[in-house]
Parts: sequence; structure tokens; C-alpha cells
Amino acid sequence: MEKTNTFYLLLITLVSAMGGLLFGYDWVVIGGAKIFYEPFFGIEGSASLRGWAMSSALIGCLAGALLAGAWSDRYGRKKMLIIASVLFTVSAYGTGAVDSFTWFVLYRILGGFGIGIASNISPIYIAEVSPASVRGRFVSINQLTIVLGILAAQLANWQIGKYFMPDSNLLSADAVGWAWRWMFWAELVPAIVFFILSFVIPESPRWLAVNHKEEAARNVFERIGGSQYAGSEINQIRQLPPSQEKNDWKTLLQPNVRKVLLIGVVLAVFQQWCGINVIFNYAHEIFSVAGYTVSDVLMNIVITGVTNVVFTFVAIYTVDRWGRRALMFVGSTGLAVIYAVMGGCYYFQVSGWPMLLLVVLAIACYAMSLAPVVWVVLSEIFPVRIRGAAMAVSTFFLWTACFLLTYTFPILNEWLKASGTFCIYGGICFAGFLFIRSQLPETKGKSLEELEKELTK
Repeated sequence: MEKTNTFYLLLITLVSAMGGLLFGYDWVVIGGAKIFYEPFFGIEGSASLRGWAMSSALIGCLAGALLAGAWSDRYGRKKMLIIASVLFTVSAYGTGAVDSFTWFVLYRILGGFGIGIASNISPIYIAEVSPASVRGRFVSINQLTIVLGILAAQLANWQIGKYFMPDSNLLSADAVGWAWRWMFWAELVPAIVFFILSFVIPESPRWLAVNHKEEAARNVFERIGGSQYAGSEINQIRQLPPSQEKNDWKTLLQPNVRKVLLIGVVLAVFQQWCGINVIFNYAHEIFSVAGYTVSDVLMNIVITGVTNVVFTFVAIYTVDRWGRRALMFVGSTGLAVIYAVMGGCYYFQVSGWPMLLLVVLAIACYAMSLAPVVWVVLSEIFPVRIRGAAMAVSTFFLWTACFLLTYTFPILNEWLKASGTFCIYGGICFAGFLFIRSQLPETKGKSLEELEKELTK
């Protein structure tokens, strides 16, 4: 293979990964905004309305994830990225501009639709443009932008909240009326940039090739890795089994696809049920139980965001060296142990810095393993002609699992307290380890076409 045009590959990867940046921001911004919009809409006294405000975006995520798969297989990856950028832009402006709780929820659902599309298409696009030797690293960039989006939301919430609420324990009328609006409006800047740049990147060359546009596909492959690389990739795509010509939902039920789809669905569910997202969504409750004040909680949230970013770089460095299975083993076993210790600390009412340390360790473990590697594996294991549809099913189950996790945490926390709840998450992590050991093949260093032949034979 001729030398890879790393600059060009990185450029189109970063543009596609802006979907991940907006996914991360939109997903987390509401956690800091809730302090202000809840009194504005008068929903502090209603647990159901508070929960609906927090989880409504997931309805859009589910719809976006399902529809994006079939649409991207039919119309292309690039068009779906453009649609996602429009949804993020409209949602960011609309959520901050409304005075009605109903419209607030509707714009959150719209933003969730954008998240569902971006979470599905961005890693697929990056996997399909990346050479096998660096694919894990480049797909992990999408996870890096997700955590950068999360950190950006945390910093924006912290600074905007600090501006409108100098006394961190006193909510002013200005804070209630405006702070949450600016938290959502801050998303407009990256959303508009994403919209503009999404027109610049090429269509996925693998999508072009399987849709009988070989010349266009060859041009993209040549720009990435030269003429020899382009010829090799086109030849591998031509050699795919004829049985893969069909491109519909029924194909997912074929015996040679079902097992791969099951692996994808279980990994997607496990990434959520490992429990880390409750730390982001319910950070205030988790740190409050550990004895922290409101101002300390906001600062601790930023610390967790920085940890998330730093250890995602560890994943980017190791995913193509150690392999996917090794990192998944680290994540599943590491979280199982950390949660067991955390449950014990909550049971014996340990407070202060030890709890913060355990939370940071859990996020570090997740950020270098399950968070990026699950997306890498999902982008790799499915046959190219149904990759969008199969990814859609997996991400649908991922967002369903996320909804159940988000919805059940307050209930479990009330019934079992934090100690019992985190012990349950630890048990799930151990079960995940057993599944990974028995079912997940190693995918590093293999072309997508090689993996397709190996996994669907």
C-alpha cells in the first residue's frame, strides 16, 4: 500500500466526528440546565415531569437510530450527516427560545433524533473510509469528540451558571429565566460549523462501491491511500458473497447474520447497562450523597469530564496495539471491581475525596475501553450492504438500554440505596466480561471485507 494521506483522512474523520461532538454536548447539557429550567417551567414538584424533561430526547434517539440505518444504506452516509447537522441546529436554537414546556420537550426530541442519527452514522462513515491498520484509532476519534462535547457542555454549564448565579446557593430570577437558554444556545456554534463542513466531505467509498459507483469510490480511495490501495479495496468489495446483494431488514434474520447482530446488540446494551451514564445524568445526586455541596458538585462534574477526555486518548493509542478484546476485558473487569468497592463505601457511608476518586477511576476505565471500543466493534462487524440497518438495530437497543438505565436509577436508588445499585451494575459488568470472552472475536488489523467473510461464513 502506498503511503496513507493521513491529513486528508484525519480531516474527513474530524468533520464526520463533529456529529459525535454534538451528540456529547446535546446529551449532557440538560444535566446542568435542569437546575434553572425546572423552576422556570414550574416542574420541581413533579417527578414524572422532571423525568420526562430529562429522558424525552431518548424518544428521538430511538427513532433517529432506527431510521438512519435504512436511510443511510439507501441514500448514503453523507446525506444523513447533513440531516443530523440540521436537526442539531434547529434543536439548539428552539430549546433555548421557547417559553412552553411542551415545546421544550418537542425540541429535545428533535435533538434526540439528531443524536440517534449521529451515533449511528458517524462511526460507520469513519470505519468505511479508514484503512484496516488504523481503523480502530480513527473510529475512536468519534468517541473523543463525544467526550469533548460532554466536557464542553460541562464547562459551558459551569461558566454560564457561575455568571448568572455568583452565589452558587441562591437562584436569581435572571438565572432561572436565562441561564438554561444560553446553555442550549451555545451548541449553535459547532452545529452550524458541522452543517457547513458536512457538504465538503466525500461520500463513503464503500457505500459508493456497493451501489455500483465504482469510479467515484476509486477516486475517494485513491485520495486516501493511492492507486494501489484503491484497486485493492475495490477488488475486495467485488469479491463479497453474492448472497449479500439483498439490502433489506429481512437480511438481518438470515442465519449467517443473526449471530453477528446478536453480538452487536448485546455489546450495545452492555455499554449502557455497565452504569457509567448514571454518573453523568445524575451527578448531582451521586455527589450529594457522598457529602458534596452544590458548588463542589459542579466542579467535580468538570473533573469527571476532563478524566473522560484524557483516558479516551489512552484508548486511541492502544486500540490498534492491544486489540479490541483486551480493552473490553479491562473495561468489564475493572468496572466490576470499582463498583463493588463503591457499593461498599456507600454502605459504610464513606464521603468526600475517596468517593470522587472512585468515580474518576470508573470513568477512566470506561473511557479507555467500553466507551470507544464498542463503537469501533459495531462499525466493523456488520456486512457492508446492511451495515446501516444492522447498526440501526444495535443503536436502537443501545438507546433503549440507556432509557431503561436512566429511568430505573432513581427507583433502584430509592429501593436499594446507592450501595445496592452500584453492586448490581458491578454484577452486570462481570456478566459482560463472560460474554465478551466467549463470543467476541478480535477484529484489529483485518479489513472490513475480511471480517465480513469470517463472521458471516
